Amino acid sequence: MYKKVAVVGATGMVGRMMLKVLAERKFPVGELYLFASARSAGKTVTFGGKDYTVLELNEQNIKRAAVDYALFSAGGDVSDKFAPIFANCGAVVIDNSSRWRMDKNVPLVVPEVNPQAAFEHHGIIANPNCSTIQAVVALKPLHDAFKIKRIVYSTYQAVSGAGMQGYDDLKNGINNEPPKKFPHPIAFNILPHIDVFTDDGYTKEEIKMIDETRKILGDRTLRITATTARVPVYYGHSESINIEFYEPVTRRAALDALKSAKGVVVCDDPQNNVYPMPLDAEGRDEVFVGRVREDRSVENGLNIWVVADNIRKGAASNAVQIAELLNGSRQ
Repeated sequence: MYKKVAVVGATGMVGRMMLKVLAERKFPVGELYLFASARSAGKTVTFGGKDYTVLELNEQNIKRAAVDYALFSAGGDVSDKFAPIFANCGAVVIDNSSRWRMDKNVPLVVPEVNPQAAFEHHGIIANPNCSTIQAVVALKPLHDAFKIKRIVYSTYQAVSGAGMQGYDDLKNGINNEPPKKFPHPIAFNILPHIDVFTDDGYTKEEIKMIDETRKILGDRTLRITATTARVPVYYGHSESINIEFYEPVTRRAALDALKSAKGVVVCDDPQNNVYPMPLDAEGRDEVFVGRVREDRSVENGLNIWVVADNIRKGAASNAVQIAELLNGSRQ
């Protein structure tokens, strides 16, 4: 059954990827409405061989559209103001900002991990942080098999996670131009700094990963710490994840669990230089896992390396998959 779909933030990096994924996955879009700020209103965007004029995001245009699904990627302030308006008009909002993620009345959903939560919505569903999404897709089968006790995240995140300005900082920085988005040059450099620092020395990105993982996996007792870093890669976040379990775990058992997991591609043949890399994940919706090995420093420990396209699976594709789930389409 065809649906009326809105993409809010349609001219941005993630918004355009949402449109691409909607087309590639053949989501049954009957009518499409593209929303953006007044500055971008009037621009033309092509979808399915047809040109669409971008509408200004305001209450009047929202009510006039009366859509079934609204995919948001326009920032927390925009979502705070306009997501409830869409929801009150009968739409299901799938929001990519951090605004609703930790709201106790809003489900935080990764379809491969907690699909049932999507049906507990009250008009708004939150899309997790990009770095959290790929982590929990890899962690869920291991949690089910061995029960996770503690997680140590170390991330190596692409500049596109900071939007076009972050992308441009790397592109221009290669030619020695000063950064405009980041506080230091990102070309040929690594910044252990994503989002703002809090009083305890963590960044908000690190806190997001900790809190969101607990919510998605449904276990508030999980002990988690994180260090997130920005690296000079255009697309694809990489994560080193150290996990301690309550149950005994072996490399072979972990690989078996991962190979049978939905949305996971195991790339683990280090003797032949086979392991996940950002270039492998670019343009893909799967989460790639490799470097699986037992942690000899603790009882029941494991190390894994996880890579995914942060703009696709980490944002756009996950949102479209949620819409498919609700609509009874394929995932």
